[in-house]
Formats: sequence, C-alpha cells, structure tokens
Amino acid sequence: MIKYLKKYPLSLIVVAIILFLSFFKPPKEKVIDISNIDKLAHFCMYAGFCSVVWFEYFLSHNGVSRGRVIWLAVIAPIVFSGAIEVMQGYMTTYRGMDWYDLLFNTIGVIFALLFAKFILRPRVMAYKAKKNSGK
Repeated sequence: MIKYLKKYPLSLIVVAIILFLSFFKPPKEKVIDISNIDKLAHFCMYAGFCSVVWFEYFLSHNGVSRGRVIWLAVIAPIVFSGAIEVMQGYMTTYRGMDWYDLLFNTIGVIFALLFAKFILRPRVMAYKAKKNSGK
C-alpha cells in the first residue's frame, strides 16, 4: 500500500475528491442552470483523474505494461465509476443512479487514454530522457 502512496499520490488525492463530490449533498438551488452541465463535469472528472494516473505511471515506470495499465487506468476507473453510481442510487436519498453519468465517465476515461498515448507519454518520456542525459 505504501508503494502506491509513493507512486500515485496525486491520483489518490483525486480519488478522494471524486468520492467527496459523489456523495456530498448538493445545494437545493442550482448554481448554474445549464442543461446537462453535470455530464460535462463527469467527463472532466474522469478525463482528469485518468490523465493524472497516466502521468504518474509514466513518471514512475520506464516501460509500459499494457495489461497493468489497462487495469489501472481504464477498467478500474470505469468499475469505480459504476460502483459509485450504484451506491448513489441505493445508499443516498439525495443522489440517484444515472447510467448517463457512467457513460460520460467512460468517455472521459477513453479520452484520457488517447491523450496519454499521443500527447502525455511522448512528453514525459522526452522529459525523462533529457533529465537522464544530464541536460
């Protein structure tokens, strides 16, 4: 457990924030009255969360273990998201289970996968190569 705290501190903080946001009782009056704005929030939460996971993974590993990464940064966040939706439906009176939330969380996870592959990984690897070469 300690090794995960050292390798993924930001990811674990984001998990705590997502848990808090998923279970706190929202105010009765709407702050922003834009239709389906919560779906954008779900996309952003999970795209951001998984991007942080990818970033920390790339920083702490030299290679990419496809199986491990798919579990850590794709399947686990989607299952986590689904579990939260089910818990919101059955364990709270002020939140409901919304499968569209799960859909937008999943789209955020997939976006983070593409972002990590094509943008994040090349930049982190270039940074590590430059750092290791002493420049």
